[in-house]
Amino acid sequence: MDLKKLTLVAVLAVSQAASAVPAFAEAVNNTPSNTTVIGTVVSAAPEVMPESTDPLPPLPTETPGGVVSPTPTPIPAETVDPTTTVEPTATIEPTATPLPTATPGVTTEPTTTTDGARAAASNQLILMMNSNKMYQNGQEYLANQPMAVKNGVSYVSIRAMVERVGVKYVYDYKTKETIVTKGSDVMRFKTDSKVYTVNGEKKTMKGPAYQYKGTFMVPLTSITGALGIPYTVDNVQKRVILTLNNKPKASFTVPTEIYAGEPVTFVTSSSSPNGVAIVDESWGGNKQDIYDQPGYYVVTYSVMDANQQWSDPYTMTITVLKPNTPPVANFTTDKDSYKMGEMITYTDLSSDPDGDEITVTWTNKAEAFFTPGPATIAVQVKDSHGAISTFEKTVNISDEILYSKEDFNRLFASPGSVFSIDGSMVPTWQQVAYNLSSEPYKLIRSNSPETVYTEGVTYRETSLGKTRFLIHHKNNLNIKAKVYVIATNNNLYPTTLTTEYVGFAGPSTYPEGTGKMSVERYWKSMLTNEHYKTIVLQPGESVSILTDLNQIAMKPSEIVSLQADLFSDYPIDYNVMLIDANKDPLTTLPTLPVLDRDGVHNRGTYEDSTRIITVTDEVGKTPAKLLLGDNSSDKNLAGVDPMAGTEASNAGNFGVLYKIRFENVAPNSLITFNPRGGNYMGPVMVNNQIVHMPSVGSLSNADMNSVVYRSGEYGGSVEILFTAASGSNLPVNFLITPLPAKK
Repeated sequence: MDLKKLTLVAVLAVSQAASAVPAFAEAVNNTPSNTTVIGTVVSAAPEVMPESTDPLPPLPTETPGGVVSPTPTPIPAETVDPTTTVEPTATIEPTATPLPTATPGVTTEPTTTTDGARAAASNQLILMMNSNKMYQNGQEYLANQPMAVKNGVSYVSIRAMVERVGVKYVYDYKTKETIVTKGSDVMRFKTDSKVYTVNGEKKTMKGPAYQYKGTFMVPLTSITGALGIPYTVDNVQKRVILTLNNKPKASFTVPTEIYAGEPVTFVTSSSSPNGVAIVDESWGGNKQDIYDQPGYYVVTYSVMDANQQWSDPYTMTITVLKPNTPPVANFTTDKDSYKMGEMITYTDLSSDPDGDEITVTWTNKAEAFFTPGPATIAVQVKDSHGAISTFEKTVNISDEILYSKEDFNRLFASPGSVFSIDGSMVPTWQQVAYNLSSEPYKLIRSNSPETVYTEGVTYRETSLGKTRFLIHHKNNLNIKAKVYVIATNNNLYPTTLTTEYVGFAGPSTYPEGTGKMSVERYWKSMLTNEHYKTIVLQPGESVSILTDLNQIAMKPSEIVSLQADLFSDYPIDYNVMLIDANKDPLTTLPTLPVLDRDGVHNRGTYEDSTRIITVTDEVGKTPAKLLLGDNSSDKNLAGVDPMAGTEASNAGNFGVLYKIRFENVAPNSLITFNPRGGNYMGPVMVNNQIVHMPSVGSLSNADMNSVVYRSGEYGGSVEILFTAASGSNLPVNFLITPLPAKK
């Protein structure tokens, strides 16, 4: 052999040796050739996707008559430029053809091997480099295509891999995807694409998947990562060793607190990584349905799948507490005998020996009684375990009168308490004189149609500066729906939008309660600034704002109610809309119609929606009233309906914020709240304190009066914030009266 031939042979030998390491060992190209390299595991997110039922297409090597054509030879290795530094890859040797008996397509029946170097442990799958041979449980299997190297990336037949791992796969003809299912995790691979998905999450492979003679080939690192299979590379014996975890998993839960003598519920959970059915279970340790004694108990739980594999035991140490001790109900009164109309002072002595939180319920607990004779008061307490204790006490009420019921309530009833008056006399009372001014808050009232029967825009307006929203709508679409407010910046400049105060309630089927809660939260946001935030809208940008509206979908017949104050430094285009809860608001908005008014409720844009009422004269020495929302002494705001292009009048002045200041309230004066238009429930804010009108129930008629404020012995100024609660009725009165003398 001449020198030229010897040189050529040497170069070929070196080239083959350099290409013996597969592409999935790229990260260790600086390690010695006999080093074992650990692969990377990728965990899939637990979201289930639908599975296709289409079968895989037949391999082109199978003829219609059932005769198997010769097995194709592997793809030749890519040529590597010796001047370029690359990661070592495996070269497909020309002699590494599949066994003559191999059936191309589905992997063949296993044959026993005695090669100790290639024998796999029970939880291992061994892939041979430059070969279609695989070993599992001491058996040799043949893949329908050998491991191949393409553009520096090692590929394997996805079909052969998943068959040996024991997971499900199908081919989706519509999407041209191979779909692999492992338990609840779904992986999708597409021909000629580097991107695959795990439960919808996109991931990138080192190279694109491809079809070769009817075999779908994917990078080895991608399928092992997708299935969460760790692997090592044995460069000495030219093999890749995959460690399979086929064991099922078991677990259980118990209540957070377990007490001796009480039943214990064990809730089990089990799964198989390959979706194999669980057929048996076993408990160990000290599992009891009822533990008689407190202490610590170790319990184990295991399951077996249909392949006769047992899970590792799941172990938990259970803490059993001592038996629950019932609570103790008890109270005292400052006396045992009282006059009619005399204040009763209660001291609640109820307790729980275990320190549990208790719920206290009173029966016949009155601040005073107005009928002579014995009066029995009871208190019931219940702990977190449902144990109940009750205590009663009877006091005697004499026939002597200290205060009448009305005088007692005027003097002592707490804010929000209700007492009766002769409502027919109130219209004859003098109206307090006041100075009226306003602040430039633009009110957008989206309240018509109140009941929405079809998807659409309920309001559309442009506003600059201070903007107030009042939104009150009911879903009648027969599907779940959501209300959105979309803000769009159609200016040439970035626009800053500041949310100041927000009060939202719903979804609920109770309109009065929804309106009441939205006003209460509106006041709270003023006290806490919890909703204050600023966003910058770029030119042409649209965003959903006031997102409390759409956090929870409205069921049919449910209502949402919102009042909010915003500010923008440039004009903002606003759209209020109600749509199917499953639709995207930004893409749906351009397709929606503007809905008509319902002819009953009000909508419109109104300027100057903050009214400032200042009462400078002394009040409280004689009965007087401040009447709001009557469109006479307190005129409706005039505005426009921009969608219809018509004038609008804000009936009831819903959405208007009244800032009322009594600068000189006489000593020993009482301010109460009195409805005049029908049922009312909703809070006011008095000197930065929220007072419910009323604290329990509603004010259903003009003879009902709810305590707002009591001046005491020195008098002074009082500030009241009021806005009408959606779902309630206007007009309303604030009544100012002198208190009766104390005895």
